[in-house]
Amino acid sequence: MFIGEYHHNIDEKGRLIMPSKFRNDLGESFVITRGIDTCLFVYPLETWNQITSKLNELSFTKKDVRSFQRFFLSGATICEFDKQGRINITSPLTNYASLNKECVIIGVNDRIEIWSRDNFDSFLNDNFDNISDIAENLFEV
Repeated sequence: MFIGEYHHNIDEKGRLIMPSKFRNDLGESFVITRGIDTCLFVYPLETWNQITSKLNELSFTKKDVRSFQRFFLSGATICEFDKQGRINITSPLTNYASLNKECVIIGVNDRIEIWSRDNFDSFLNDNFDNISDIAENLFEV
């Protein structure tokens, strides 16, 4: 399980240090792709394979299925760590998530999300007042 929030800078070559607490759980190879809310999703290969298996069960004749598969899978890339524990994020992904310097790396249960600092701050500010209502709706008994 991935939890926690970390702040690191991405360099001009698209390299970003992944927190050491996340590196062990990701394994040697893992997948980075476009996430929802203009962030990136990072998955261990095992979790990625489970997700793609579920996507394969959906009917390609449905427009929403095709659109989501294009969005989610076309940006996906298999990554590995360099000797310094950095990952190299492709330019289409850095552009999508507006990663240009300060990044926020968060653990979200089965995945890691990589946000630009500005986008993450906006997300927190936009949702701060609603979190108690969201929690109530999600955990209503």
